[in-house]
Amino acid sequence: MRIAFIGLGRMGWHLAGHLAAAGHELSVFDIDPDAGARWAAEFTGTAASSIDEAVRDCAVVCSSVPADPQLRAIWDEAQGALAEGAVWIDHSTTSAEIARELAAEAAATGRAFVDAPVSGGTVGAENGKLAVMAGGDAVAWETASQVVAAYAARANLIGGPGAGQLTKMANQICVVGVGQALAEGLVFAEQSGLDPRKVLEVMLTGSSTSWMMENRAEQMIAGEFDFGFSTTLMRKDVSLVLDEADRQGVELPVTALTAELLDEVDAMGGAGWDWCSLMQRQRGGSPS
Repeated sequence: MRIAFIGLGRMGWHLAGHLAAAGHELSVFDIDPDAGARWAAEFTGTAASSIDEAVRDCAVVCSSVPADPQLRAIWDEAQGALAEGAVWIDHSTTSAEIARELAAEAAATGRAFVDAPVSGGTVGAENGKLAVMAGGDAVAWETASQVVAAYAARANLIGGPGAGQLTKMANQICVVGVGQALAEGLVFAEQSGLDPRKVLEVMLTGSSTSWMMENRAEQMIAGEFDFGFSTTLMRKDVSLVLDEADRQGVELPVTALTAELLDEVDAMGGAGWDWCSLMQRQRGGSPS
């Protein structure tokens, strides 16, 4: 299948690579032209010089960009070259509102748009073991599900347009609460004079274990945060959650508090650190 992939960041780079490894014909584009060239040097595929060039004659377009404005920009730019009947699979984390807007625009022109945010972090992307939560048309999902199988351990169509983004919001509500709780527990252990790694070893086999504990606790203890999903991106995700909760009239006290704590991490200079650097805010200082 001929596929365009737009956005070769920490997630998109690996997803496009899995698609190439699965035998699809890939055309990639990133706002950084060097990224496209580097990707094409590592994988089988072509680095396009423009979005028009990337999407032309492609049955499927995948995208992974930071937020609503970037998604709207690449969508608008692609319209002149987007093939009739094309299915657009967006793996960005955005508002549910823009997902609904683009799905409606796609349907009006004989195309399809599937909002399909992911969970599992850069490790999941690299290993091809992501969870994909999708919203969109069931017929379009038949095509999309075959594509995302290259990098998904689980992929589910949750509902109509926007349902994928709403599911990702629910995911992030749970994740940030667990992340802050883990930071509190580990710092409590440290301040109590315990070896946090021994405490962690016990907790990993108990009822408190979680993906965050299994995949981030060691780095949190070590104070190493130069990797993963940045504080900036998590602040953006949580802002989307809180905006949607306001629209729905849903109270999210733990999420709202964690948003404030992430703001404090940003103020500490941690905008580019992995967001599990909530640990350093809990410790009261920057990484050593």
